[in-house]
Amino acid sequence: MKFTILGCGSSMGVPRPDGNFGNCNPNNKKNIRTRCSAIIQGKSLNILIDTSPDMRQQLIDNNINNVDKVLFSHMHADQTHGINDLRVFYLKKRKPIDIYADSATQKYLKKSFSYCFENNSPEYPATLKMNSIKKDFYFNDGKNKIHIKSLMVKHGNVDCTCYIINKKLAYISDVSDIHKKDFKFLTNLKYLIIDCLWYREHPSHLNLDKSLRLINILLPKKAILTNLHSDLDYNKLKSKLKKNIVPAYDGMSINL
Repeated sequence: MKFTILGCGSSMGVPRPDGNFGNCNPNNKKNIRTRCSAIIQGKSLNILIDTSPDMRQQLIDNNINNVDKVLFSHMHADQTHGINDLRVFYLKKRKPIDIYADSATQKYLKKSFSYCFENNSPEYPATLKMNSIKKDFYFNDGKNKIHIKSLMVKHGNVDCTCYIINKKLAYISDVSDIHKKDFKFLTNLKYLIIDCLWYREHPSHLNLDKSLRLINILLPKKAILTNLHSDLDYNKLKSKLKKNIVPAYDGMSINL
C-alpha cells in the first residue's frame, strides 16, 4: 500500500496565480506546490483525501486513473473545489462515488455543489453519494483491510478531520490545535504528516515552531511538513530540520 502527497501547498499554491514564488527558489521543482490533497493506493482500492482545485492535474501527474472513495478533511475551498472532477470516475463505473465528510462539510458541499448529489436528468444523474465520517473505517482491499481512524482537530474556528492509516501514518494537513486526549492515538507513529504554514504565527495553522513542538511531543519516527506557504523555500527549510523531519513535496510517496 502506498500513500502519496498529491499537493503540499497552502491555499494559493506555489507559485501563486500571479506567478509569484515568494521566498521559494523557482528553479527547485520541490518548490512547485499545488493545493493540499493525498491518496491511499492499495492493490485494488484508491482512497482520495480532499479534492483540491488542482486535483485534475495531480491525478494526471501521478498516473492515477481510478478513485473509489473520498475522505474530506474540512469545508474550505482549497480542499473541496476540485470536486466536480470526480465525475469522470462515475462515468467509468456508472455508480456514484462514495464521499465522507463531517456535518458542516456535508452542508457546504450540498449547497455549493448540489448538482453532484441530485438526479437532474437521465443525462446528468447524481455522481456522488454523501456519507458521514466514522470514528473507524474498514475498507476491503482484496484480501487486505485498510483501517482508517478519524480524529477531530481544531483549524481556527472550524473543525478538521485527521486521518490515521493502519496505525502507522497520520495526515493532518490543516490544524491549529490538537486535543490532548487524542495524543495517545498520534504518539510514536511511523509517519506524521502535519501542517506547517510558515514561520510567523497564524490563527488557523501551525507555524514552524508549533509544528516542531508537537513533533517533539508525539515522537514519530519520521515527520513530514505540509501545507507550505511561499515563505518556505524547500532547501532553506530542510536545512533547519533534524534528519527525521522533512518538508513535503508534490508527488512524495510513502510505502506502508
